[in-house]
Amino acid sequence: MSSATLYESNRAYWTRRAPGYSLVSRRELEGAWQRQAWKSELCETLTRHFGRRKAHTIRVLDIGTGPGFFAALLAEAGFCVTAIDLTAAMLHEARVNLGQLSSRVEFLQMDAEQLGFPDASFDAVVTRNLTWNLPHPERVYTEWLRVLVPGGVMLNYDANWYRYLFDEHARKSWDDDRRRSAELSVCDDNVGEGFDEMERIAHQAPLSRALRPAWDLRVLGGLGVAASCDPDVWKRVWTSDEKICMASTPLFRVTAVKT
Repeated sequence: MSSATLYESNRAYWTRRAPGYSLVSRRELEGAWQRQAWKSELCETLTRHFGRRKAHTIRVLDIGTGPGFFAALLAEAGFCVTAIDLTAAMLHEARVNLGQLSSRVEFLQMDAEQLGFPDASFDAVVTRNLTWNLPHPERVYTEWLRVLVPGGVMLNYDANWYRYLFDEHARKSWDDDRRRSAELSVCDDNVGEGFDEMERIAHQAPLSRALRPAWDLRVLGGLGVAASCDPDVWKRVWTSDEKICMASTPLFRVTAVKT
């Protein structure tokens, strides 16, 4: 699959998947504990970086907003939020999910690899569960850093979601997650609607083979920016069910500061 084909496959898949994926996001927004855990994670991390600056003075770009989970939390906290996604269908779901909060967010349909913003447009870039399926991940960090102001920060939350397609040990662990989730009657979003199609797409995504976050830190280091990883963020933001069904793919946070 060429990069152009992967791009189109992603756009078609997420357009079709938007209503179902939105239900997952809505469940997160409606879960009081999960909503607060993620809100604390984002706000405390940004506050540590920007110090005493008021939230409304901090321009945040939410890349790959999907059904708007990050956009909702950041707008609620008072940040100046712009949220982009590849598909109009996802942006529609995001506006619905945000309700009255949607008036506080600028929503734009845009390719995460080709941002239509001038240099130094934002103080912070945030993204979740996106990098793994991009056609040109080796380029994307350059583009995201380009739109940051000097001293701006990027927060990328992701995991080795489909490494099991290429690694025997990862496959065994992933199968164990499915089995344990079924035994404990845990809601498992790793199976179900459109999952076979997503696996076919993931099989062609460059980062499905990579070992992350080592890959991310290597690329960012090559760009000359200060980067670090928090491998334990999942412990703070995942529910007990998520810790069961995604035990083999722990969420990490890559942080990069544009010097």
